[in-house]
Amino acid sequence: MRDQVLWRKTARIATMLAEHLNIDVERALDILYNSRTFALLENPDSGLQLQSDLYILTDLLRELES
Repeated sequence: MRDQVLWRKTARIATMLAEHLNIDVERALDILYNSRTFALLENPDSGLQLQSDLYILTDLLRELES
């Protein structure tokens, strides 16, 4: 069940990223999957899975800026 929840969260974040950057969802998924933020999201010990989608998107956008 945890995998399904993470999969849905990932899809929502990728959709939000695509809209924010005005790119297609496939490109947004590529960016997300290759980010430090996603590595943390996959790790249940990080606690990032418990944060809101917007919080995670903001963290990802900060990562992309640096």
